[in-house]
Amino acid sequence: MNRSIDLFDGHCDTVLMRYLQGGNFWKNDGHVDLERAGRYRRYAQFFAIWGQPEDFPGRDLRGMALWSIFQEEYNLFRREMADQQDRIRHCRTAAEAEAAFAEGKAAAFLSVEGAELLDCSLERLEEAHTLGVRAVNLTWNHKNALSGTNLEEPEKGLTPQGRAFVEKMGRLGMLVDVSHLSDPGFWDVAELVPGPFFASHSNARQVFSHTRNLTDAQFTAIIDHNGVAGLNLYAQFLGERVDLDTVVSHLEHWLELGGERSIALGGDLDGCSQLPEGFRGVEDWERLWERLLQRNYSEALLRALFFENLMRVVSEVCTM
Repeated sequence: MNRSIDLFDGHCDTVLMRYLQGGNFWKNDGHVDLERAGRYRRYAQFFAIWGQPEDFPGRDLRGMALWSIFQEEYNLFRREMADQQDRIRHCRTAAEAEAAFAEGKAAAFLSVEGAELLDCSLERLEEAHTLGVRAVNLTWNHKNALSGTNLEEPEKGLTPQGRAFVEKMGRLGMLVDVSHLSDPGFWDVAELVPGPFFASHSNARQVFSHTRNLTDAQFTAIIDHNGVAGLNLYAQFLGERVDLDTVVSHLEHWLELGGERSIALGGDLDGCSQLPEGFRGVEDWERLWERLLQRNYSEALLRALFFENLMRVVSEVCTM
């Protein structure tokens, strides 16, 4: 246990896993729980609301609006925030997170993975913001009314509806998340958003050629926008060798591009079928910290990568 480490992870699928498998946020058999996260001095986490009909085997979701999936998972999140109120607080701003830390609590931020859960609607987006959502992936793997994705219609960028959605997010003070988005969609976001945006859980395409990863030009655009990209632990996006050294190789490539202030963590925990060798869950981010210290990276840099960079972006964008 290392109580000197502050940790802010930009993406996990713990809400869906607890919805499907039961258990609670305090202690469970998945990748993320508060008992294990208690090893860190300050812990903040973006919890994604995510799910598609294929994620609910045995349930007939024909005719069920994806908005209903959002509502069911949001209600679970609210129950967990109430049940674990002595340990964690739902936060909307960096200032609220600091208040939670001062009380010895973790900070939970809420995101949506795939705007189809909001019916790709400006009205649903505004309602989600009122409920405390502060980041939205415009797409997951499936194309939607906003854009193509890295898997479906990857040649298509933002639609007019997608552009209006991004502009509305800016007015509401919400983080635009470009992970899973098509390459043309990424560049449309970069054109539309004057300030920070982020790729919550994406790696370096130059290190491992996968369309889910960011090109050097894309990561440089994130730097130029003062945004961040979160290192993804999903083995499928890391490389042929799936270990901590491969995670470090993605990080070091981004450092070579000048990314000291634009690298964060986005483990995709509870959304990964395979993690790097020896990595069991949230407790093992500490192992990456120790590996980087062994490579003579400074603690000041590690504090930026593990916590400060993402919190800076939240403080700049999520002001309401």
